[in-house]
Amino acid sequence: MKIIRPIVLTATLLATVTGATQPALAWEAVEQTKTYPVSGQSGAALYEAIGTNGPVIGDGRRTIAHTTFKLTWRRDYQQRGADCVLASAKPKLIITYTLPKPRGSMPSSVASSWKRFADGLAKHERVHGQYIIDMVHAIETVSTGISAKDDPGCNKVRAELQTHLKRLSDQQRARGREFDLLEMGTGGTVQQLVLGLIEER
Repeated sequence: MKIIRPIVLTATLLATVTGATQPALAWEAVEQTKTYPVSGQSGAALYEAIGTNGPVIGDGRRTIAHTTFKLTWRRDYQQRGADCVLASAKPKLIITYTLPKPRGSMPSSVASSWKRFADGLAKHERVHGQYIIDMVHAIETVSTGISAKDDPGCNKVRAELQTHLKRLSDQQRARGREFDLLEMGTGGTVQQLVLGLIEER
């Protein structure tokens, strides 16, 4: 049996939108899980099903699992005479984990191997989720209090904010890539999870 090797895990930004003005309040990320079906009577067959049914990422490859998020903001831009200040920035963050889920029954030995694989995979993706949460906290911190003199339309403040958004987004993506390289490299956690599933350990 040819084993398809879809070891690609991703964290992807879905949207960033500036909304209406609201005061800053405490917030929590909403985390949700979506699944796609796989089936098989062996670990190798289940992994082959992952390669066939796994979600497609931007370059057309299929992946075992991925983490996406939708981020929107309510920002309070205040005009103080001719000056502008970003008084508060409140995020709404929805993180979605996409993971495989078996359909139908399987032998007990395979079920045990699958559980170890699935639990480890979910743990891996939640690290990506935490990186996203960390990024949003950093954006919130750096956003609040940005100000500019002689900025009647708040365009200077908005432009400065964009530079921070790009920098922090780039940092989050780099952090995720480094984590994946570590986890999926030789002897890495994800590689060991895959081998454990295929070999039914």
